[in-house]
Amino acid sequence: MAKAQSAFVCNDCGADYRKWQGQCSECGQWNTVQEVRLGKPAQTTGGAASFTGYAGGKASEVKLLKDVSLQDLPRFSAGMGEFDRVLGGGFVPGSVVLIGGHPGAGKSTILLQTLCHLAAVKTALYVTGEESLQQVAMRAQRLGLPTDKLNLLSETRVESIVDTAHALQPQLVVVDSIQVVHLDDIASAPGSVSQVRESAAFLTRYAKQSGVVLVLVGHVTKDGSLAGPKVLEHMIDCSIMFEGDHDSRFRTLRGHKNRFGAVNELGVFAMTEQGLKEVSNPSSIFLQRNDQVTSGSAVMVVWEGTRPLLVEIQALVAESHLGNPRRVSVGLDQNRLSMLLAVIHRHGGLMLGDQDVFVNVVGGVKVVETSADLALILALVSSFRDFALPQDLVAFGEVGLAGEIRPVPNGQERLREAAKHGFKRAIVPIGNAPKDPIAGLNIVPVKHLSEALEHL
Repeated sequence: MAKAQSAFVCNDCGADYRKWQGQCSECGQWNTVQEVRLGKPAQTTGGAASFTGYAGGKASEVKLLKDVSLQDLPRFSAGMGEFDRVLGGGFVPGSVVLIGGHPGAGKSTILLQTLCHLAAVKTALYVTGEESLQQVAMRAQRLGLPTDKLNLLSETRVESIVDTAHALQPQLVVVDSIQVVHLDDIASAPGSVSQVRESAAFLTRYAKQSGVVLVLVGHVTKDGSLAGPKVLEHMIDCSIMFEGDHDSRFRTLRGHKNRFGAVNELGVFAMTEQGLKEVSNPSSIFLQRNDQVTSGSAVMVVWEGTRPLLVEIQALVAESHLGNPRRVSVGLDQNRLSMLLAVIHRHGGLMLGDQDVFVNVVGGVKVVETSADLALILALVSSFRDFALPQDLVAFGEVGLAGEIRPVPNGQERLREAAKHGFKRAIVPIGNAPKDPIAGLNIVPVKHLSEALEHL
Protein backbone atom coordinates (compact mmCIF):
# COMPACT_ATOMS: atom_id res chain seq x y z
CA MET A 1 0.00 0.00 0.00
CA ALA A 2 1.44 3.38 -1.04
CA LYS A 3 2.28 5.73 1.77
CA ALA A 4 0.36 8.99 1.88
CA GLN A 5 2.44 12.00 0.91
CA SER A 6 2.75 15.04 3.11
CA ALA A 7 4.43 18.44 3.04
CA PHE A 8 4.90 21.38 5.38
CA VAL A 9 3.47 24.63 4.05
CA CYS A 10 3.52 28.19 5.40
CA ASN A 11 0.01 29.60 5.71
CA ASP A 12 1.16 33.18 5.05
CA CYS A 13 3.40 32.87 1.99
CA GLY A 14 2.85 29.28 0.76
CA ALA A 15 6.50 28.21 1.03
CA ASP A 16 7.09 24.42 1.13
CA TYR A 17 9.47 22.60 3.50
CA ARG A 18 10.55 19.00 3.91
CA LYS A 19 10.08 19.09 7.69
CA TRP A 20 8.43 21.27 10.29
CA GLN A 21 10.14 24.39 11.59
CA GLY A 22 9.00 27.11 13.95
CA GLN A 23 9.75 30.09 11.70
CA CYS A 24 9.20 30.41 7.98
CA SER A 25 12.51 31.39 6.39
CA GLU A 26 10.74 33.03 3.43
CA CYS A 27 8.41 35.52 5.17
CA GLY A 28 9.85 35.42 8.71
CA GLN A 29 6.53 34.59 10.43
CA TRP A 30 6.43 32.28 13.44
CA ASN A 31 4.16 29.23 13.92
CA THR A 32 2.72 29.42 10.40
CA VAL A 33 4.24 26.19 9.02
CA GLN A 34 1.73 23.34 9.17
CA GLU A 35 1.68 19.81 7.83
CA VAL A 36 -0.37 19.21 4.69
CA ARG A 37 -1.36 15.65 3.87
CA LEU A 38 -1.57 15.22 0.13
CA GLY A 39 -3.46 11.95 0.20
CA LYS A 40 -2.63 9.06 -2.09
CA PRO A 41 0.06 9.48 -4.72
CA ALA A 42 -1.24 10.38 -8.16
CA GLN A 43 -1.96 7.35 -10.35
CA THR A 44 -0.16 7.39 -13.65
CA THR A 45 -0.92 5.57 -16.85
CA GLY A 46 1.75 5.29 -19.49
CA GLY A 47 3.74 8.16 -18.04
CA ALA A 48 0.76 10.60 -18.02
CA ALA A 49 -0.26 12.00 -14.65
CA SER A 50 -3.87 11.92 -13.53
CA PHE A 51 -3.86 15.71 -13.21
CA THR A 52 -3.75 16.16 -17.00
CA GLY A 53 -5.97 19.02 -18.08
CA TYR A 54 -5.83 20.95 -14.84
CA ALA A 55 -5.78 24.30 -16.65
CA GLY A 56 -8.71 23.54 -18.93
CA GLY A 57 -8.11 21.45 -22.02
CA LYS A 58 -8.13 17.70 -21.76
CA ALA A 59 -5.35 17.39 -24.31
CA SER A 60 -2.39 19.75 -24.43
CA GLU A 61 -1.58 21.39 -27.75
CA VAL A 62 0.69 24.24 -28.77
CA LYS A 63 -0.91 27.34 -30.31
CA LEU A 64 0.34 30.70 -31.49
CA LEU A 65 -0.81 33.58 -29.32
CA LYS A 66 -2.56 35.23 -32.29
CA ASP A 67 -4.55 32.03 -32.98
CA VAL A 68 -6.11 31.88 -29.51
CA SER A 69 -9.79 32.79 -29.86
CA LEU A 70 -11.34 35.07 -27.25
CA GLN A 71 -14.88 34.38 -28.45
CA ASP A 72 -14.94 31.16 -26.43
CA LEU A 73 -15.02 33.11 -23.13
CA PRO A 74 -17.90 35.59 -23.31
CA ARG A 75 -18.64 37.29 -20.01
CA PHE A 76 -22.11 37.32 -18.52
CA SER A 77 -23.44 39.80 -16.01
CA ALA A 78 -24.05 39.02 -12.34
CA GLY A 79 -27.15 41.21 -12.39
CA MET A 80 -25.59 43.96 -10.22
CA GLY A 81 -23.50 46.75 -11.68
CA GLU A 82 -21.30 47.08 -8.59
CA PHE A 83 -20.67 43.31 -8.50
CA ASP A 84 -19.79 43.33 -12.21
CA ARG A 85 -17.40 46.24 -11.61
CA VAL A 86 -15.43 44.29 -9.00
CA LEU A 87 -15.39 41.19 -11.21
CA GLY A 88 -14.01 43.22 -14.12
CA GLY A 89 -17.18 43.20 -16.22
CA GLY A 90 -18.95 40.01 -15.18
CA PHE A 91 -18.33 36.29 -14.75
CA VAL A 92 -15.89 34.55 -17.09
CA PRO A 93 -16.68 30.89 -17.92
CA GLY A 94 -14.14 28.54 -16.37
CA SER A 95 -13.04 31.07 -13.76
CA VAL A 96 -12.85 30.51 -10.00
CA VAL A 97 -13.92 33.34 -7.68
CA LEU A 98 -13.19 33.36 -3.95
CA ILE A 99 -15.36 35.59 -1.73
CA GLY A 100 -14.27 36.12 1.88
CA GLY A 101 -15.50 38.23 4.75
CA HIS A 102 -16.49 38.32 8.39
CA PRO A 103 -19.58 36.41 9.56
CA GLY A 104 -22.68 38.43 8.79
CA ALA A 105 -21.00 40.60 6.16
CA GLY A 106 -23.43 39.44 3.47
CA LYS A 107 -21.51 36.83 1.47
CA SER A 108 -24.33 34.27 1.33
CA THR A 109 -26.93 36.99 0.79
CA ILE A 110 -25.35 38.53 -2.30
CA LEU A 111 -24.63 35.11 -3.82
CA LEU A 112 -28.17 33.89 -3.22
CA GLN A 113 -29.55 37.07 -4.79
CA THR A 114 -27.24 36.66 -7.78
CA LEU A 115 -28.07 33.01 -8.37
CA CYS A 116 -31.83 33.43 -7.98
CA HIS A 117 -31.88 36.08 -10.72
CA LEU A 118 -29.37 34.32 -13.01
CA ALA A 119 -31.27 31.03 -12.71
CA ALA A 120 -33.97 32.48 -14.95
CA VAL A 121 -31.61 32.45 -17.94
CA LYS A 122 -28.82 30.06 -16.90
CA THR A 123 -28.54 26.80 -15.02
CA ALA A 124 -27.18 27.50 -11.53
CA LEU A 125 -26.34 25.29 -8.56
CA TYR A 126 -26.07 26.53 -4.97
CA VAL A 127 -24.22 24.06 -2.72
CA THR A 128 -24.59 24.75 1.00
CA GLY A 129 -22.55 22.92 3.58
CA GLU A 130 -23.22 25.17 6.57
CA GLU A 131 -27.01 25.50 6.34
CA SER A 132 -29.94 23.21 5.59
CA LEU A 133 -32.06 23.62 2.48
CA GLN A 134 -34.90 24.96 4.61
CA GLN A 135 -32.70 27.74 6.00
CA VAL A 136 -31.66 28.83 2.51
CA ALA A 137 -35.29 28.74 1.35
CA MET A 138 -36.37 30.85 4.33
CA ARG A 139 -33.76 33.48 3.50
CA ALA A 140 -34.84 33.58 -0.16
CA GLN A 141 -38.48 33.97 0.89
CA ARG A 142 -37.62 36.75 3.35
CA LEU A 143 -35.73 38.64 0.64
CA GLY A 144 -38.53 38.17 -1.88
CA LEU A 145 -36.37 36.31 -4.41
CA PRO A 146 -37.66 34.07 -7.23
CA THR A 147 -37.30 30.46 -6.14
CA ASP A 148 -38.66 28.44 -9.09
CA LYS A 149 -35.42 28.03 -11.08
CA LEU A 150 -32.48 27.74 -8.67
CA ASN A 151 -31.07 24.27 -7.88
CA LEU A 152 -30.05 23.65 -4.25
CA LEU A 153 -27.80 20.95 -2.84
CA SER A 154 -26.82 20.31 0.77
CA GLU A 155 -23.52 18.41 0.62
CA THR A 156 -20.03 18.57 2.08
CA ARG A 157 -18.35 15.73 0.16
CA VAL A 158 -16.42 17.17 -2.79
CA GLU A 159 -16.72 14.04 -4.91
CA SER A 160 -20.52 14.09 -4.57
CA ILE A 161 -20.64 17.80 -5.44
CA VAL A 162 -18.68 17.25 -8.64
CA ASP A 163 -20.75 14.18 -9.61
CA THR A 164 -23.96 16.17 -9.16
CA ALA A 165 -22.56 19.04 -11.20
CA HIS A 166 -21.55 16.68 -14.01
CA ALA A 167 -25.10 15.34 -14.16
CA LEU A 168 -26.80 18.76 -13.94
CA GLN A 169 -24.36 20.61 -16.25
CA PRO A 170 -24.75 24.04 -14.57
CA GLN A 171 -23.11 27.22 -15.82
CA LEU A 172 -22.57 28.67 -12.34
CA VAL A 173 -21.78 26.78 -9.11
CA VAL A 174 -21.50 28.30 -5.62
CA VAL A 175 -19.88 26.31 -2.78
CA ASP A 176 -20.65 27.76 0.66
CA SER A 177 -18.13 27.33 2.16
CA ILE A 178 -14.74 25.85 1.26
CA GLN A 179 -13.93 25.33 4.96
CA VAL A 180 -16.69 22.74 5.48
CA VAL A 181 -16.23 20.50 2.42
CA HIS A 182 -13.88 17.53 2.43
CA LEU A 183 -12.26 14.86 0.26
CA ASP A 184 -12.38 11.20 1.17
CA ASP A 185 -8.70 10.67 0.35
CA ILE A 186 -7.56 13.24 2.95
CA ALA A 187 -7.51 11.92 6.49
CA SER A 188 -7.62 15.28 8.29
CA ALA A 189 -10.82 17.02 9.43
CA PRO A 190 -12.74 19.55 7.29
CA GLY A 191 -11.34 23.05 7.62
CA SER A 192 -7.75 21.89 8.06
CA VAL A 193 -4.99 23.16 5.81
CA SER A 194 -4.77 19.97 3.79
CA GLN A 195 -8.54 19.65 3.30
CA VAL A 196 -8.97 23.26 2.20
CA ARG A 197 -6.02 23.07 -0.16
CA GLU A 198 -6.91 19.78 -1.85
CA SER A 199 -10.66 20.44 -1.94
CA ALA A 200 -10.09 23.78 -3.65
CA ALA A 201 -7.69 22.16 -6.13
CA PHE A 202 -10.23 19.42 -6.94
CA LEU A 203 -13.05 21.90 -7.50
CA THR A 204 -10.82 24.26 -9.49
CA ARG A 205 -9.77 21.40 -11.77
CA TYR A 206 -13.44 20.60 -12.43
CA ALA A 207 -14.26 24.25 -13.22
CA LYS A 208 -11.35 24.63 -15.66
CA GLN A 209 -12.14 21.43 -17.51
CA SER A 210 -15.90 22.00 -17.78
CA GLY A 211 -15.99 25.77 -18.29
CA VAL A 212 -18.20 26.33 -15.24
CA VAL A 213 -18.00 29.51 -13.18
CA LEU A 214 -17.11 28.39 -9.65
CA VAL A 215 -17.64 30.69 -6.66
CA LEU A 216 -16.08 29.64 -3.35
CA VAL A 217 -17.04 31.24 -0.04
CA GLY A 218 -14.19 31.51 2.48
CA HIS A 219 -14.00 32.39 6.15
CA VAL A 220 -11.58 34.91 7.62
CA THR A 221 -9.34 34.75 10.67
CA LYS A 222 -9.37 37.08 13.67
CA ASP A 223 -6.98 39.51 11.99
CA GLY A 224 -9.22 39.75 8.91
CA SER A 225 -7.14 37.66 6.50
CA LEU A 226 -8.54 34.74 4.56
CA ALA A 227 -8.43 31.47 6.48
CA GLY A 228 -6.53 28.54 5.00
CA PRO A 229 -3.19 28.23 3.19
CA LYS A 230 -1.87 31.10 1.15
CA VAL A 231 -1.64 28.83 -1.88
CA LEU A 232 -5.45 28.92 -2.02
CA GLU A 233 -5.26 32.47 -3.36
CA HIS A 234 -2.79 31.34 -6.04
CA MET A 235 -5.20 28.70 -7.36
CA ILE A 236 -8.18 30.96 -7.93
CA ASP A 237 -8.63 33.67 -10.58
CA CYS A 238 -10.38 36.34 -8.54
CA SER A 239 -10.24 37.07 -4.81
CA ILE A 240 -12.88 39.37 -3.30
CA MET A 241 -13.35 40.52 0.28
CA PHE A 242 -16.57 41.76 1.86
CA GLU A 243 -15.84 44.58 4.31
CA GLY A 244 -18.08 46.59 6.60
CA ASP A 245 -18.90 47.14 10.26
CA HIS A 246 -21.90 45.48 11.86
CA ASP A 247 -23.23 48.86 13.03
CA SER A 248 -23.22 50.25 9.48
CA ARG A 249 -25.72 49.45 6.75
CA PHE A 250 -23.13 49.88 4.02
CA ARG A 251 -20.88 47.09 2.76
CA THR A 252 -17.89 47.34 0.45
CA LEU A 253 -16.81 44.62 -1.94
CA ARG A 254 -13.10 44.98 -2.71
CA GLY A 255 -11.11 43.00 -5.25
CA HIS A 256 -7.67 41.85 -4.08
CA LYS A 257 -6.79 39.72 -7.11
CA ASN A 258 -8.36 39.55 -10.55
CA ARG A 259 -6.91 37.92 -13.63
CA PHE A 260 -9.71 39.34 -15.80
CA GLY A 261 -10.00 42.91 -14.54
CA ALA A 262 -8.63 45.75 -12.44
CA VAL A 263 -7.18 44.98 -9.02
CA ASN A 264 -8.33 46.88 -5.92
CA GLU A 265 -11.70 47.66 -7.50
CA LEU A 266 -14.41 48.72 -5.06
CA GLY A 267 -18.15 48.08 -5.07
CA VAL A 268 -20.51 49.62 -2.52
CA PHE A 269 -23.76 48.03 -1.31
CA ALA A 270 -26.41 48.94 1.22
CA MET A 271 -27.90 46.24 3.46
CA THR A 272 -31.70 46.52 3.51
CA GLU A 273 -34.63 44.30 4.47
CA GLN A 274 -34.77 43.11 0.85
CA GLY A 275 -31.08 42.18 0.80
CA LEU A 276 -28.09 44.02 -0.62
CA LYS A 277 -28.79 46.98 -2.89
CA GLU A 278 -26.04 48.49 -5.00
CA VAL A 279 -25.00 52.11 -4.45
CA SER A 280 -24.37 53.67 -7.85
CA ASN A 281 -22.90 56.91 -6.44
CA PRO A 282 -20.66 55.99 -3.48
CA SER A 283 -19.31 59.52 -3.05
CA SER A 284 -22.75 60.70 -1.92
CA ILE A 285 -22.82 58.39 1.11
CA PHE A 286 -19.25 59.19 2.18
CA LEU A 287 -19.88 62.94 2.00
CA GLN A 288 -22.86 63.20 4.33
CA ARG A 289 -21.38 66.16 6.17
CA ASN A 290 -23.11 68.16 8.90
CA ASP A 291 -24.41 71.64 8.19
CA GLN A 292 -22.37 72.92 11.14
CA VAL A 293 -18.84 73.76 10.02
CA THR A 294 -16.19 72.22 12.29
CA SER A 295 -12.41 72.20 12.33
CA GLY A 296 -10.29 69.17 11.47
CA SER A 297 -12.36 68.02 8.49
CA ALA A 298 -11.20 67.88 4.86
CA VAL A 299 -12.40 66.22 1.67
CA MET A 300 -10.04 64.25 -0.55
CA VAL A 301 -10.41 62.43 -3.87
CA VAL A 302 -9.01 58.89 -3.80
CA TRP A 303 -8.80 56.50 -6.73
CA GLU A 304 -10.48 53.15 -6.19
CA GLY A 305 -9.92 50.69 -9.02
CA THR A 306 -11.21 52.50 -12.11
CA ARG A 307 -13.12 55.43 -10.61
CA PRO A 308 -12.59 58.42 -8.31
CA LEU A 309 -14.21 58.52 -4.88
CA LEU A 310 -14.72 61.56 -2.66
CA VAL A 311 -14.11 60.79 1.00
CA GLU A 312 -14.08 62.94 4.11
CA ILE A 313 -11.11 62.67 6.46
CA GLN A 314 -11.25 63.91 10.04
CA ALA A 315 -8.38 64.78 12.38
CA LEU A 316 -8.31 65.67 16.06
CA VAL A 317 -5.19 67.24 17.57
CA ALA A 318 -5.31 67.74 21.35
CA GLU A 319 -2.72 68.45 24.03
CA SER A 320 -1.33 65.24 25.48
CA HIS A 321 -0.99 64.62 29.20
CA LEU A 322 1.11 61.50 28.66
CA GLY A 323 4.84 61.17 28.31
CA ASN A 324 4.37 59.46 24.96
CA PRO A 325 1.64 61.20 22.88
CA ARG A 326 -0.82 58.90 21.14
CA ARG A 327 -0.99 58.41 17.38
CA VAL A 328 -4.24 56.68 16.36
CA SER A 329 -5.18 56.16 12.71
CA VAL A 330 -8.35 54.46 11.41
CA GLY A 331 -8.48 53.82 7.66
CA LEU A 332 -4.93 55.10 7.02
CA ASP A 333 -1.42 53.76 7.51
CA GLN A 334 -0.23 54.78 10.96
CA ASN A 335 3.43 54.82 9.89
CA ARG A 336 2.60 57.30 7.13
CA LEU A 337 0.78 59.47 9.67
CA SER A 338 3.94 59.64 11.79
CA MET A 339 5.98 60.55 8.71
CA LEU A 340 3.62 63.38 7.74
CA LEU A 341 3.71 64.78 11.28
CA ALA A 342 7.49 65.04 10.96
CA VAL A 343 7.10 66.80 7.59
CA ILE A 344 4.67 69.30 9.16
CA HIS A 345 7.22 70.03 11.88
CA ARG A 346 10.14 70.48 9.50
CA HIS A 347 8.52 72.25 6.54
CA GLY A 348 5.27 73.59 7.97
CA GLY A 349 6.61 75.19 11.11
CA LEU A 350 4.12 73.41 13.41
CA MET A 351 5.30 71.37 16.39
CA LEU A 352 2.89 68.51 17.11
CA GLY A 353 5.29 66.32 19.07
CA ASP A 354 3.48 67.01 22.36
CA GLN A 355 -0.02 66.54 20.91
CA ASP A 356 -2.30 63.52 20.75
CA VAL A 357 -3.29 62.92 17.12
CA PHE A 358 -6.39 60.97 16.06
CA VAL A 359 -7.26 60.43 12.38
CA ASN A 360 -10.36 58.78 10.93
CA VAL A 361 -11.61 58.18 7.37
CA VAL A 362 -15.39 58.61 7.40
CA GLY A 363 -17.51 55.70 6.23
CA GLY A 364 -15.07 52.92 7.03
CA VAL A 365 -13.09 53.35 3.81
CA LYS A 366 -9.50 52.10 3.87
CA VAL A 367 -7.18 54.43 1.96
CA VAL A 368 -4.02 52.75 0.71
CA GLU A 369 -2.73 55.31 -1.81
CA THR A 370 -0.55 58.34 -1.17
CA SER A 371 -2.94 60.90 -2.70
CA ALA A 372 -4.48 61.42 0.75
CA ASP A 373 -1.31 63.05 2.14
CA LEU A 374 -2.19 66.65 1.35
CA ALA A 375 -5.79 66.41 2.59
CA LEU A 376 -4.59 64.74 5.80
CA ILE A 377 -2.10 67.53 6.48
CA LEU A 378 -4.77 70.19 5.88
CA ALA A 379 -7.10 68.42 8.32
CA LEU A 380 -4.33 68.21 10.94
CA VAL A 381 -3.47 71.90 10.60
CA SER A 382 -7.17 72.81 10.72
CA SER A 383 -7.65 70.93 13.99
CA PHE A 384 -4.43 72.22 15.56
CA ARG A 385 -5.20 75.87 14.75
CA ASP A 386 -8.93 75.33 15.47
CA PHE A 387 -10.28 76.86 12.28
CA ALA A 388 -12.65 75.24 9.79
CA LEU A 389 -11.76 74.61 6.17
CA PRO A 390 -14.25 75.79 3.53
CA GLN A 391 -17.04 73.32 2.83
CA ASP A 392 -16.43 73.56 -0.92
CA LEU A 393 -12.69 72.79 -0.71
CA VAL A 394 -11.18 69.53 -1.95
CA ALA A 395 -7.51 68.50 -1.96
CA PHE A 396 -5.30 65.64 -3.05
CA GLY A 397 -1.59 65.06 -3.64
CA GLU A 398 1.40 63.12 -2.36
CA VAL A 399 3.72 64.88 0.11
CA GLY A 400 7.42 64.02 0.04
CA LEU A 401 9.93 64.15 2.87
CA ALA A 402 11.32 67.42 1.52
CA GLY A 403 7.86 69.00 1.69
CA GLU A 404 7.31 68.88 -2.07
CA ILE A 405 3.81 68.13 -3.42
CA ARG A 406 4.04 65.36 -5.98
CA PRO A 407 1.40 64.65 -8.66
CA VAL A 408 -0.78 61.55 -8.52
CA PRO A 409 -2.33 59.47 -11.33
CA ASN A 410 -5.71 60.32 -12.88
CA GLY A 411 -5.70 63.93 -11.73
CA GLN A 412 -8.14 65.11 -14.43
CA GLU A 413 -10.76 62.53 -13.51
CA ARG A 414 -10.46 63.38 -9.81
CA LEU A 415 -11.08 67.08 -10.49
CA ARG A 416 -14.09 66.37 -12.70
CA GLU A 417 -15.58 64.19 -9.97
CA ALA A 418 -15.13 67.00 -7.44
CA ALA A 419 -16.75 69.54 -9.77
CA LYS A 420 -19.67 67.18 -10.38
CA HIS A 421 -20.40 67.14 -6.63
CA GLY A 422 -20.43 70.91 -6.34
CA PHE A 423 -16.94 71.71 -5.02
CA LYS A 424 -15.70 75.16 -5.99
CA ARG A 425 -12.04 75.08 -4.97
CA ALA A 426 -9.28 72.48 -5.25
CA ILE A 427 -5.70 72.46 -3.94
CA VAL A 428 -3.72 70.05 -6.11
CA PRO A 429 -0.10 69.40 -7.16
CA ILE A 430 1.09 71.62 -9.96
CA GLY A 431 1.65 68.51 -12.08
CA ASN A 432 -2.08 67.70 -11.91
CA ALA A 433 -3.27 71.19 -12.90
CA PRO A 434 -5.31 70.82 -16.11
CA LYS A 435 -4.46 72.83 -19.22
CA ASP A 436 -8.11 73.65 -19.86
CA PRO A 437 -10.18 75.09 -17.00
CA ILE A 438 -12.97 73.05 -15.44
CA ALA A 439 -16.27 74.88 -15.21
CA GLY A 440 -17.15 75.99 -11.70
CA LEU A 441 -13.90 74.81 -10.12
CA ASN A 442 -11.10 77.16 -9.00
CA ILE A 443 -7.89 75.10 -9.09
CA VAL A 444 -4.95 76.16 -6.90
CA PRO A 445 -1.72 74.39 -8.03
CA VAL A 446 1.04 74.13 -5.42
CA LYS A 447 4.64 72.90 -5.46
CA HIS A 448 5.50 72.85 -1.76
CA LEU A 449 3.71 72.27 1.53
CA SER A 450 4.34 75.85 2.62
CA GLU A 451 2.44 77.11 -0.44
CA ALA A 452 -0.54 74.89 0.37
CA LEU A 453 -0.68 76.17 3.95
CA GLU A 454 -0.59 79.79 2.74
CA HIS A 455 -3.80 79.25 0.74
CA LEU A 456 -5.81 78.19 3.81
